[in-house]
Parts: sequence; C-alpha cells; structure tokens
Amino acid sequence: MTTRLSHDLEMIAGRTAGLWEEVRGQQIFLTGGTGFFGCWLVESFCHMNRVLGLGAHLTILTRAPEAFRGKSPHLAADTAVSLLNGDVRDFEFPAGDFRYVIHAATERARQAAAAPLEMLTTIVDGTRRTLDFAATHGTRAFLLTSSGAVYGKQPSELTHVPETYSGGPDTLDAASVYAEGKRVAEQLCVQYGNRHGVGCKIARCWAFCGPHLPLDEHFAIGNFIGDVLARRPIQIKGDGTARRSYLYAADLAVWLWTILLRAPDLTAFNVGSAQDLSILELAELVAHTLDPETQIQVAQQAVSPSAPARYVPSVDRARDLLGLEAWTSLEESIRRTAKWYRGQ
Repeated sequence: MTTRLSHDLEMIAGRTAGLWEEVRGQQIFLTGGTGFFGCWLVESFCHMNRVLGLGAHLTILTRAPEAFRGKSPHLAADTAVSLLNGDVRDFEFPAGDFRYVIHAATERARQAAAAPLEMLTTIVDGTRRTLDFAATHGTRAFLLTSSGAVYGKQPSELTHVPETYSGGPDTLDAASVYAEGKRVAEQLCVQYGNRHGVGCKIARCWAFCGPHLPLDEHFAIGNFIGDVLARRPIQIKGDGTARRSYLYAADLAVWLWTILLRAPDLTAFNVGSAQDLSILELAELVAHTLDPETQIQVAQQAVSPSAPARYVPSVDRARDLLGLEAWTSLEESIRRTAKWYRGQ
C-alpha cells in the first residue's frame, strides 16, 4: 500500500525491524490514538503488522470514533484495528489479555487553557484508569508519554536537561497544571509497577515536527509552517531568543516503539533532539526551506544580555542505552511536513 507517508514508514520499518517478533499475535491497547503521537503509532503499527504478517491487533480508545474514521479512514478500515468508544477516565475495559498498553492521551492546549481542572483530571484519573486496565489484563509493558515539562523551568546555565535533573515546576503556579499532572502520572506508574508488576516505561517527550502536527495551536514550528503555507508573514509573539529543539515524527515513532519494547522497567527517557536553535533562527530556517521571500515579524525587542529561556533535552541516555538518534535533519523535517500538508 502506497501512502503519502510511505517513505517515513519504510524508515520506521528499517529501524525497528528487530523489535516486532514478540508482538506477533498479541493485542495492544492505545489511548490518545487520534492525537499527533497516536496517529504516528497507529500508522506505524498498521504498516509493520502488514509487512511482517504479525497477526497482531490494536484497540484504540477514543471519545469520537466517527471523527477518527473521518480523519484516518485507511486506518479505521484496517482489520487489525478496533475503535473503543469511551473516556480515558472511566472507559469500559475490553475483554482479553493486552500484552502492551500505550497511554498517550492528554487534553489539547486550547482545552487546557479553558478548563485546567479538566486537564488535570484527564491526566491523573486517565492514567490511573489505564493502569488499572493494564494491571488486570495481562500487560507486560506499559508506555506513558510524559513530558519534558516535568522538570519545570530550565536553568539558564543548563544547556541540556538530563533525566537525572531533580528540578520541578512551581506547585503554586496555576500554569503548572499540565506539568504537575504528568509528574503525578509518572508516580502512578512507579506505584503500579511496584505493587502490580506492570512493566512501566516513561517517555518524557519534548518538541516535534512532522505530518499530523497542528499548524494553528501552541507549537511554534507548526505555526511557522502554517504561516508560510498560507502566504502570511511568520509571526513571532515573543522576542525570538528562546531556544528549542525538534525531533521528526517518524524518528519519534521509532523512539516510542523502542522504549516500549526494549527499555528497562521504571526508567524515564527524554524523547527529543539535542540540536537546539533560537525561535528566530527556527523562523528563518522555515522561511529559507519553504519560501525565502517570507517576511518574519518579531513582536518584542530582545533584552540584552539576559539569558535566553531554554527547553532542550539531553538525549544521552536514549542514545547510549537504546541506540536512538535524531536521524532526520530539521530542514528535512520542515520540508516533509509542508509537503504532507500540501497533499503531496
């Protein structure tokens, strides 16, 4: 089957080929299957299941099955995929043993801004419900997609945050709701791992680029690509000095499957790229890659010599223990994302 993601799916297949034999004939349960992470996990699962003849089955929990069918009809039509209608906080458990559970559900940024308590209960109660399911349905490996937000504000002198960094968000800041929810979710994994023997693995995810990434939300790189595709000037709301790094979505899929199937239990891994650049440099790269005539508008004047805000991980642990890398350049990531949105 040829799709617009065929090149990426072939790359994922090449880098994960040795992982899949233990999945043969097994059931996998996924929450958050309609989000950015979920779409890539479902795409790659269906591809590997078909190419390798695994005979595996994926059940996707979703509050909107019809929306999923409308967004990804080729995935919904795959006989190896079932959609389970329900809310992650109180869904009915499907029957059978599910050796693998991936918990990737979380609220969208717009919903979080309007209803922070809704976000908190979705993260905490949803994680506990999903762990209850795993503990009673024969789960061997449980993957939590957490976030680099759990470290709190990155110190200016720390260029790359390692998993051993013990900082945290301000518990009295209402804006910490997402980060605190993810911290509790990680602790729930620890408790269920110790009490019930669920093999929990934690992926602390940072920033990404690729097909399925929204172009109109809080993702700077998505917004910049959206600006160019719409032939608008690129709008930088801040002063452009903050530093970020971006991992391509196909690389992300390789990382997540590898962590699920190969990482030690109760171990956290940063998932992202260590190659950082400023937001202004990012805007310039997007413009240079897609349309060099694009104007860039910066809302605020940079204040010198203040240290720039950083959100950049160390990925040494993932490289050293699991052999993971950021294989796709940022320029190529931008190009592929724009090509996908153009329908090419």
